Amino acid sequence: MLKTKFHTTMVMNKYTKHLIPAILAGVLTLYSTSVTAGNEQRSGQAGATELLINPWARSSGWGGINTASVSGLEATFMNVAGMAHTENTELIFSSTSWFSDIKINAFGFSKSLDDQAVLGLSVMSMNFGDIEITTEDLPEGTGTTFSPSYMNIGLSYAKKFTDNISCGATVRMISESISDLNASGVALDAGVQYVSGDQRQIKFGISLKNVGPKMQFAGDGNDLTNTNSNANGQDFPMSYDMRVDAFELPSLLNIGGSYDFNYGTDHRLTVAGNFTSNSFSKDQFGAGAEYAYKSYFMLRAGYVYEDDITGEFSEGRTTAFTGLNYGVSFELPLSNGTNFGIDYSYRAASPLASPNSIGVRITL
Repeated sequence: MLKTKFHTTMVMNKYTKHLIPAILAGVLTLYSTSVTAGNEQRSGQAGATELLINPWARSSGWGGINTASVSGLEATFMNVAGMAHTENTELIFSSTSWFSDIKINAFGFSKSLDDQAVLGLSVMSMNFGDIEITTEDLPEGTGTTFSPSYMNIGLSYAKKFTDNISCGATVRMISESISDLNASGVALDAGVQYVSGDQRQIKFGISLKNVGPKMQFAGDGNDLTNTNSNANGQDFPMSYDMRVDAFELPSLLNIGGSYDFNYGTDHRLTVAGNFTSNSFSKDQFGAGAEYAYKSYFMLRAGYVYEDDITGEFSEGRTTAFTGLNYGVSFELPLSNGTNFGIDYSYRAASPLASPNSIGVRITL
């Protein structure tokens, strides 16, 4: 009887390991049903669109198509489940030259808690510089400026449930400030990765991003004061409290797959594909590849496609971020198991100026 009980327990544990990630994947699918996908008529109606910007230099060189293969700290943006593959501790600092004089800086830290669980923290900020204030009476400028500030902070947790399946989630705090107005909110990301094959060369990933309640701007900037005149010609001030509509977050669902071609122990070629279902723009398809020589050198490129990719925005195009993206990484092993790496990426953004990112990483 003891043998039968032991066998039953082993069977239950075996299926439970697979059941929990399956339930999480099902929850992702159910969440996604509440998101209106691929609706170009809703383009421009979402706020907090900085959540769509990948601040990391290595993964952005893929063009956002490495949902299945992303790993380590950079997975906090693409698919947080990949953070479960972090070994020991990882630190990343990345800087991006965005449009005009806009700068994006990001810092991240992740640490393995044990052989299965990893905890991560990521911070992203956008610096718009000083913008001159203009009015109807002074269209050339008032001589004063304001500096918008966008920031989000994410706390991530990822875990390997089995050797093949990992899951993760991120809670992200959002803050936006524009002159006398500010808004704050919270967003949830969640993801699943599956790895298979005798060389772990087959990968599949699903991630749901930017799910959360609506945000709304508030502050003194909503107050408007005008001077009116009464019937006797006397002037008096009148104040108006303008109401600002709340806006939704730019939710999306990524589904991707990848395959590693290993040539001996030194060379690897990874091919990947991805489908992105957007709530407030057209759906996108992407494909790309990465070549790696050991862990010292990596060269990658990805192409992102959507309908009307070559058209004008007035003709139905919903984003500038389509076309060819590419990047390169160098990584050097140091003493005591420490590695130092430099990453670079270029992102297509026609007809706007294409952003460039550079990052530095340290693994301990």
